[in-house]
Amino acid sequence: MLRTPMLGEFMGTLMMILLGDGVVAAVLLKRTKAENSGWLVITTGWCFAVMCGIFTANLFGSPDAHLNPAITLAFGIKERSFARLLPYALAQLAGAFAGAALVWIHYGPHWPITEDKDTKRAIFCTAPAIRHRLWNLISEIIATFVLIIVAGGITSKLVLSTGAAAGVSPYLVSCLVWSIGLSLGATTGYAINPARDLGPRLAHAILPISGKGGSDWGYAPIPVLGPIIGAALGGLVLRMLGA
Repeated sequence: MLRTPMLGEFMGTLMMILLGDGVVAAVLLKRTKAENSGWLVITTGWCFAVMCGIFTANLFGSPDAHLNPAITLAFGIKERSFARLLPYALAQLAGAFAGAALVWIHYGPHWPITEDKDTKRAIFCTAPAIRHRLWNLISEIIATFVLIIVAGGITSKLVLSTGAAAGVSPYLVSCLVWSIGLSLGATTGYAINPARDLGPRLAHAILPISGKGGSDWGYAPIPVLGPIIGAALGGLVLRMLGA
């Protein structure tokens, strides 16, 4: 059977990154029709990207539609079961890489005419507005903690007797990501997802992108460790609440 949870996580993450990194490319690359349209467009695009990723994951066989190792970790802690963590994380990372590669293909003629190397890298992975590893790490921890707590509330029977109504959760989670982007994302670019940052960063390093610079591996641990720590804390809180 074609539909499997692993395929669902791969395809859902691919779609999320294609549309999420795609809107960043639209805003940052030269001579697109959305050039310089700003942060509101980026955060809104990511909101819809998450929604589309969730529905795609469901279609291809993942009822969880985590799209994010941090979410898988948090719910593993909450449920005291980590069987899904490694396979989901691998599928999510591969999907993120593939989605970023499709962004590179889609915007083909715009890479050579965009001169700034940091701008090109920013389409694939996050970077802080002010580089300070401790504060950047704290920002990612807080933002991911918010993601886990509110997502847990959306699906918890402590909030609604059956959790969120069927079909509504993807919209609510997408609005949650939009809110995080608007309120907390301007410090680090709100990775809140190790696969979302690491997969495209690997793609940036490997793909023959015209005029690219380095992939900023010195910063790369922050958008991986911050979400992991924030997710672990959020998962512990959900478990203590019995959510």
